[in-house]
Amino acid sequence: MDFLNKVVGAGNTLLWSYVLIYMLIGLGLYFTVKTKFVQFRLFGEMFRLLTEGASKSVTNKEKKGVSSFQAFCISTASRVGTGNLAGVAIAISIGGPGAVFWMWVIALIGAGSSFVESTLAQIYKVKDRDSYRGGPAYYMEKALNMRWMGILFSILITLCFGLVFNAAQSNTISLAFEQAFGLQRWMVGLGLMILTAIIIFGGVKRIAKVAEAIVPVMAIAYVLVAAFVLIKNAAQIPSLLALIFSSAFGVKAAVGGAAGIAMKQALMQGIKRGLFSNEAGMGSAPNAAATAEVTHPVKQGLIQTLGVFTDTLLICSATAFVVILSGAYTNGDLTGIQLTQTALSSQVGPWANTFIAVCILLFAFSSIIGNYYYGESNIEFMSGNKTWLLVYRVAVSLMVLWGSISSIQIVWDMADLFMGMMAVTNLIAIAMLGKIAFAALKDYVDQKNAGKDPVFYVDNIPGLTNVECWEERKKSMKL
Repeated sequence: MDFLNKVVGAGNTLLWSYVLIYMLIGLGLYFTVKTKFVQFRLFGEMFRLLTEGASKSVTNKEKKGVSSFQAFCISTASRVGTGNLAGVAIAISIGGPGAVFWMWVIALIGAGSSFVESTLAQIYKVKDRDSYRGGPAYYMEKALNMRWMGILFSILITLCFGLVFNAAQSNTISLAFEQAFGLQRWMVGLGLMILTAIIIFGGVKRIAKVAEAIVPVMAIAYVLVAAFVLIKNAAQIPSLLALIFSSAFGVKAAVGGAAGIAMKQALMQGIKRGLFSNEAGMGSAPNAAATAEVTHPVKQGLIQTLGVFTDTLLICSATAFVVILSGAYTNGDLTGIQLTQTALSSQVGPWANTFIAVCILLFAFSSIIGNYYYGESNIEFMSGNKTWLLVYRVAVSLMVLWGSISSIQIVWDMADLFMGMMAVTNLIAIAMLGKIAFAALKDYVDQKNAGKDPVFYVDNIPGLTNVECWEERKKSMKL
């Protein structure tokens, strides 16, 4: 444990936080400008594609592969977890209400990065029996000819999502059930470990079906309860928003050095917890995006971009509003999921403890299975040996148990460190490959403007090579 504390010490996490801030904001702004503000300009198209994908997922039950809606649900299952309930509460307890503003900023800017990475993942996906797999490791190898970089990323995401992040998810579930039902944390962890093993040994199809069933229900239920709290406190909403904006710039800390420190705390916590939650630019969601069966890569790029907004602007905001309205964040003895439980209980009654415990079970467990798949896809990139996949599945199950009984601080510090290393690697790659995503977007928009349902061919982008799953227009015409 002393070794772990040294590895994930304050200096390391602080360094990665600063590196991430500059890269996320700088590249996010670059992608936003180069795509002509795609996350805002095509916002309506995102909804249209998502509803279209959902209807096809329902009607085409016999179709092989993963639908665009199921791929969206896998990535949303990973995104919507402890970061939305526990992470937001931690950010506010440390950085104050102003952290929420910086969460919003990183989501709006990061959505541009999310579009680019998910579109690239679709272009460079590969066949995986009757479905697809792909992600940053694949476009690093195929587009950049840097397999070593893909291997590095694969190791980082497998450690980060499959092991460390899943420990954070189970940690939050066990704490929530301990407070709500008085259950011993090891018992909760054992149950989670068994349930996780049952699902992950079933492969991507079972993961997709579980995610498709859980994600819409859990998100709607949680947002409805939060909406009730907002309606109940409607008169306080203007002052709530004013507090968030003023705290974001340290206004509440008076003047001088205190204001600067307050703003820095809000900025750091907002970006760290915002990234942990929405994963924009981190390189995780593209692994899910690559699994989808679509006629054009940009379609899934747009759908995955909507996931960033769903996660941060909707679900994270719901938690933030409840926590701030309750005033419970000023209690220094509360943090994480227990702060969220206390905050909601003060607004709707004692039953909130049970409700949050059930929500976090669904939110965090769906994240565990989504996170697991990211590691599986990257292990298959590194080696086709099924023994490694078996070892990974056993390790994931054991980490779920370990996380449920571990200290909350060491788990979150490890998550921050590995998240930073992984995100930096992916951001470097998509900065080098952004022009391909820009060209794909132009092709999509041109076809839409011509009244067509966009269909992608390799030769739509001159010079595109090492693409496995998309045909050339000329060959398609001959067929």
